[in-house]
Amino acid sequence: MLLEKIKTPGLSHLSYLVGSGGKAAVIDPRRDCACYVEMARAEGLEITHIFETHRNEDLVSGAPILKNLTGARVLHGPNPAGDVVYADTAREGDEFKIGQLTVRVLETPGHTDDHLAFAVYDTEYGDGAVGVFTGDALFVGDVGRTDFYPDRKREVAGLLYDSLQKILALGDQVILYPAHGAGSVCGSGMAEREFSTLGHERANNPRLQFASREAFIDFKVAENHYQPPYFRLMERLNLEGSVPAPRVMRPQRLSLTELKALDVDHLVDVREPLAFAAGHLPGSMSLPVSMISAFAGWFIREGESVALLASDEDQLEAAMTHLVRISLDNVAGGYVGIVPAAAQGHEMKAIGMIGTDEVERRLVASDHDWTLLDVRDADERAESAIDGSEHIYAGELNERWRELDPARR
Repeated sequence: MLLEKIKTPGLSHLSYLVGSGGKAAVIDPRRDCACYVEMARAEGLEITHIFETHRNEDLVSGAPILKNLTGARVLHGPNPAGDVVYADTAREGDEFKIGQLTVRVLETPGHTDDHLAFAVYDTEYGDGAVGVFTGDALFVGDVGRTDFYPDRKREVAGLLYDSLQKILALGDQVILYPAHGAGSVCGSGMAEREFSTLGHERANNPRLQFASREAFIDFKVAENHYQPPYFRLMERLNLEGSVPAPRVMRPQRLSLTELKALDVDHLVDVREPLAFAAGHLPGSMSLPVSMISAFAGWFIREGESVALLASDEDQLEAAMTHLVRISLDNVAGGYVGIVPAAAQGHEMKAIGMIGTDEVERRLVASDHDWTLLDVRDADERAESAIDGSEHIYAGELNERWRELDPARR
């Protein structure tokens, strides 16, 4: 018997390969999905089923691609707000055999209307479930967000509460297998560890400690969440089915001359922020590799072309991989070496770094013409903020910059 977790860095997405008796299933595969086939074949397993917990908002599903690679059957939940053209509908109580394992379907709406959880039973050992794949309903230390239906806030929060009770009813012994770990945009309170049981979560997960259903609903309705524009792209592609990821996840290498000759929508510098501040090409956007998954979808639209600037080849590959997983893969090429560009006399820009004393001086100076812009999220700002600062979340700057006074620095 096999159960492997596949983690996608950046998105903090967790998918799974589970197998027994020569057969295997994949739960919530990512777009670059050849890894599942390779892992299954290495264990002598045939992938026969692909289970989707819901129509993902933050990444491209690999289910239709993996279906074409393996011939496996894709199962998706009811009420997906559209026709999932590559999948069959699974409903409450449906069961699927994977060798000696039985996978049983639980309908668990709340995060999305089509959400499912998949309970796993070992037919050769005991009567109860041994594990449950909870998608975005229940995480380690947190529960799913419920902000995708703004006209039904209290209803969907209540649906999630009911779904969580259904999952917890499987028993304290059940091992939890969520679709995300800490760092995901799908929840801010997730624990750093990626293993737990339903019993541990029942006793320790703060989101499961409310005294009543109404208290849980009140809390969920009051949460702050952001929805990057690319979420709409993910939702559409996860109905229609995406094309496979590029076979080569490394952009074409560009010389400085080739880079300057390119006509692209975005010049994206993926080096660390301090390196960008010290010197960067005019017109380039600072989007460090570690932040691409969270912020690229705010600033880059479907089909827009991108050239990448990096410190080394590994950064280029990592950046393109992150972009591919959210289908922003119109990458014209990559350039390595901002320092050589400066040495060749290319115009460079820099951003000066200042300390808190200088911030205070500029705010109280008699010629006060500075705007202190706080770009943190709403929860961070609510905890502490500097008097006199203005707030625009970083992801919303591409539209809301117009609110700033152009006469002020």
